[in-house]
Amino acid sequence: MFYGLNKFIKNLLPKQLFYRALLIVATPIIVLQITISVVFFDSLWIKTNKGMARSLVSEIYTFVEAYKNEADYNKQKLTDLYYQNFQLNIKYIENESMPSLKSERWFSPIDRTLRRELKSKFNNYWFDTLSYKKMIILKVKYQNGILQFTFPKERVTNTSARIFALWITLPAFLLIFIAIIFLKNQTRPIINLARASARFGRGEDVDEFRPSGALEIRQAGYEFDKMRKRIIRHLNQRSEMLSGISHDLRTPLTRIKLQLAFIKDQNIAKKLSDDVKEMEKMLNEYLQFASSTFSEKTERFDIKNLIENIIKKYENKNITSELLKDVYMNGRKNLIRRCLNNLIDNGVKYANKINLQMTKSNSYIVLTVDDNGPGISKDEYENVFKPFYKINKSRGDSKSSVGLGLSIASDIIRSHGGNITLDKSPQNGLRVKVLFPF
Repeated sequence: MFYGLNKFIKNLLPKQLFYRALLIVATPIIVLQITISVVFFDSLWIKTNKGMARSLVSEIYTFVEAYKNEADYNKQKLTDLYYQNFQLNIKYIENESMPSLKSERWFSPIDRTLRRELKSKFNNYWFDTLSYKKMIILKVKYQNGILQFTFPKERVTNTSARIFALWITLPAFLLIFIAIIFLKNQTRPIINLARASARFGRGEDVDEFRPSGALEIRQAGYEFDKMRKRIIRHLNQRSEMLSGISHDLRTPLTRIKLQLAFIKDQNIAKKLSDDVKEMEKMLNEYLQFASSTFSEKTERFDIKNLIENIIKKYENKNITSELLKDVYMNGRKNLIRRCLNNLIDNGVKYANKINLQMTKSNSYIVLTVDDNGPGISKDEYENVFKPFYKINKSRGDSKSSVGLGLSIASDIIRSHGGNITLDKSPQNGLRVKVLFPF
């Protein structure tokens, strides 16, 4: 039960740090404001209005009783007296019936209080608080007509109470506004650090990062900057080392190729040449896998045109595509091309029918590559993304590889903030599903 309640509360809470901090600050202020408002409304507003309404109704009741006992020539004097002293405009309307429609509002504090007090003094009455902005009309049954009373609304409601309510509400909004400005300044360094970390994690070039904010946030920023510089230094060192290894290995391979040209036995020469080609292929894949991805700049390009150009290179009629027009993404174009090349290469090696389909889902481009090859067992879905992993290590045919194709593709996709998954294809082969943010 507690787990379910805890999960429910977590789902209700905002996801961003700013709004969570604002909720922590604003909630006590709002709760305090509501408490003060309820107490004020009950103790001051209601009681004050009740007292004013009771006083008014007593004056009206006194007038009606006096009006009954006065002679006709004194009734006008009594009416004028009440108008001068109590702001009651009184008029007797002979042969007038009471309105049948009640104009009072059931959910209005003024109407509710006035109704309660009138009920205690009169049996037949009617009042209207809606027709006029500042006046109230009250009708009381009297003999064969009615007595109509017109008086200001200030007689039954306290305007100072409204001003007081306004003054206790405005500071709450002012405090929340100040809290918003303060929290904006406090959360901005954390947001900047998170954005810089996300960009660096995707392989994008991050300019010199300047930590700011509170002591703990600055410390985290300094540590991130040191880590960033250390990783870049290691990548540059690796690139330089790989460049030297590539030069040192290619030179003897070139000499071997030249020596093979002088071998008279063509069968032996062909076998040795195939081995050299395989070594070159392995060397290229190693270098691709280990090469730094930070050197290429991010650009905006049409993913459809890129895929079509890759497909044209294969000149394979068995490769079909269903692509969306005018779909642009931000990324490192050459890396994306290498990733898609590896995925299509896998299909070409092990299948004779390949289909590429592109769709959109929320903020992602979904690219699906289906083939009719032998597929991969579900148990191997996670393993094939590991570097140098091969499902059948004993295979030595021409289709064999060093097991880096899917590793390179996965690394490129994830460095762009995307994802790659494997599944069974409707063609009974392998389905590769790629998600690219755009």
